[in-house]
Amino acid sequence: MKPTGPTNPILKELIKDIRNHGYKEKSRFLIRLAELLEISRRRKIEVTLSKLNRVCKENEVAVVPGKVLDGILNKKITISAFKFSEKALKNIEKTNSKAMTIKELIKENPKGKNVKIVM
Repeated sequence: MKPTGPTNPILKELIKDIRNHGYKEKSRFLIRLAELLEISRRRKIEVTLSKLNRVCKENEVAVVPGKVLDGILNKKITISAFKFSEKALKNIEKTNSKAMTIKELIKENPKGKNVKIVM
């Protein structure tokens, strides 16, 4: 039986850190985020900026447990994800929104308060 889940060593380490931090802080948000990052490659989460534009309000913080792809964004939001496409990063900069890694988000907001998980 082949193992499922991530093979990327950086992603594996991130999942381990998030899970440990989640149990230490008793944060269901972080434990759920680690579970979502751990899913198989075939079911990986990819979200467009257009979807983030639809589901997020102005100045909201959203986390994508996967990759953010290009799209139309016309709101100022903070987006945290494991990966960003180059075009998505350019569009995020144009709207004065903020792109950050999941690790940076956890340092800023260890409990995950007022953060929306977008899938």
